[in-house]
Amino acid sequence: MTDIANRYKQNPLLAPKDLKPSNDNMIIECLLNPGVFEFNGQIGLLVRVAERTVQNEGMLSVPIYNNKGSIEILNFKLDDPKLDASDARVINYDGMDYLTTISHLRLLFSEDGINFKESEEYPSIFGEGDYESFGIEDCRVSKIDNTYHLSYTMVSPNGVGVGLRTTKNWKSFEKKGMIFSPHNKDCAIFEEKINGMFYALHRPSSPELGGNYIWLAESPDGVHWGNHKCIAKTREGKFDSKRLGAGAAPIKTAKGWLEIYHGATTEHRYCLGAILLDLKDPSKVIARSEEPIMEPIADYEQTGFFGNVVFTNGHKVDGDIVNIYYGASDEFVCSASFSINKILKTLEQ
Repeated sequence: MTDIANRYKQNPLLAPKDLKPSNDNMIIECLLNPGVFEFNGQIGLLVRVAERTVQNEGMLSVPIYNNKGSIEILNFKLDDPKLDASDARVINYDGMDYLTTISHLRLLFSEDGINFKESEEYPSIFGEGDYESFGIEDCRVSKIDNTYHLSYTMVSPNGVGVGLRTTKNWKSFEKKGMIFSPHNKDCAIFEEKINGMFYALHRPSSPELGGNYIWLAESPDGVHWGNHKCIAKTREGKFDSKRLGAGAAPIKTAKGWLEIYHGATTEHRYCLGAILLDLKDPSKVIARSEEPIMEPIADYEQTGFFGNVVFTNGHKVDGDIVNIYYGASDEFVCSASFSINKILKTLEQ
């Protein structure tokens, strides 16, 4: 056992029953993978809320966002020969794929990092336009100077890419559009510039050559990205043999940029590992976990909407302690703490 996470005894901190659906026609299926930030002396979570529609007998209903950012319900007859509903997550009708759930981002705040509540003062964030019609997911939050950069997954019939919005007050947001085109996700932006450039980790995927690897990109303005370099690949026989992706923004330490990432096996068991990048040139990997630093071992991590999953894309750093907030079994929001020095020591072994 290599798990070095100190799980909160209050876990799970949030479950689907703790939040209200976005409207009366929807049911919250699961809570996932919150982005984390500090604002006005409080800890904020940007929780992914996945909802499905209330179903009627003989019909299959799926939600999409229209161009106005409102949920529109599409209804299909179960006996329609054009309908393929063999997959619980994705259906196909007349050659077109649709998701059975749709996700938005919900803002919650806490003074103690344990008890989180919604505030009517701060709006939820919904998909808008053609490239977010199937929802928005798994947001990372990076604070650079006085601006919060929200990098998130955009989902639509056009594919899965990375979108960017920015805010200073969590009430109004500026949309920057798609910054990484399909198929791409797991984008974590560094919270300071290096040699005058923005840097980000991201995860392009290919059904042909290549795989689900972590890449590095740089940008002069945080919007237009280039000079892409592959820095971490899957490893046969290890916890990250099938796919891996960045968590939250890398943590700056004296020894390098520390990134806590997720890795999954072919059996879809998700664990967390760590990778250390050079401070001046983050394309150089100094060290990487041979074994996971966190595994799905708690009951709420093994059983849920999609079991055997721990997945983080948000944390709060306080000295040597990093408190991660993570999705457990694709259903609950939980928290755990690590000693940064202890993580670094595991990389020396």
